[in-house]
Amino acid sequence: MDHLGAMRSFRRVIERESFSRAAEELGLSSAGLGKQIRWLEERLGVVLIQRTTRRMGLTETGRAYYEECCRLLDELDEVEHSITAGAKQVSGRLRVNAPLSFGLTVLSPALPHFMARYPDLKIDLTLSDRLLDVVAAGFDISIRIRSELTDSSLIARKLGDVEQVICAAPAYLEKRGEPLALDDLHHHDCLAYTLADNPGAWHVNSPKGEASIAIPAKLSANNSIILRDMIVAGMGIGALPSFIAKPEIGRGALVPVLVDHAFPRRHVYAVYPTTRHLQSKVRVFLDFLTDTFEEQL
Repeated sequence: MDHLGAMRSFRRVIERESFSRAAEELGLSSAGLGKQIRWLEERLGVVLIQRTTRRMGLTETGRAYYEECCRLLDELDEVEHSITAGAKQVSGRLRVNAPLSFGLTVLSPALPHFMARYPDLKIDLTLSDRLLDVVAAGFDISIRIRSELTDSSLIARKLGDVEQVICAAPAYLEKRGEPLALDDLHHHDCLAYTLADNPGAWHVNSPKGEASIAIPAKLSANNSIILRDMIVAGMGIGALPSFIAKPEIGRGALVPVLVDHAFPRRHVYAVYPTTRHLQSKVRVFLDFLTDTFEEQL
């Protein structure tokens, strides 16, 4: 049995979360693929995948082995590519994950420049505001906007800082008046981001110290682009990331309010799995992100 082939098959099964889909992509029968996985488990003397009639999942040992498989196979692919194609030619497939709002407003305008610079590199971009498992999902890089990172199994490069800007449309403020204190929000329509650390409340630093208020949300959404559009339409007051709010403020569609009330600063990180050998495709994308977003963020 081809040991490397079995490792690649195991990785594909986990990334596709399906024996049948993995077998189809690999050009194997489901029985042949199952035989490879059983051979791998027998060779290691452990169970890697728990299989039932309805679902499959990694055992704890299987997850650790999957992470090592990804690292070893990626290193092998990179070494072979460097030999056959030349170390300076960047090609292959780069799997990137980013928050939806960040991807649409910041990453999307910059990405064509990167793709033009590396025409042989293919990009799989997954946009989601939910926190996804970088290793289990097979991402090479994930962009995260967090106050702090908790996953010590990943390497992180800080790209910049993001502030939350409390704002409203001029038409809304003309009709309802401008809040001058946090408690004034009880008399306003507010819009809330449901994936925030504290979606039901705002915790800020005010001139009188730390303060918080339960948000009387007229509308709640799990995406900042939707919130932006609702605030611009005059539906209420909301807090938006600076990379979304500032362009609207610049063109006069939004006005900052409660400017002396600041949310805790959040940071933009590019995170990637720990490897002894950083692949060239990951390295050039990290450098591109750093150079591109240094001024924007």
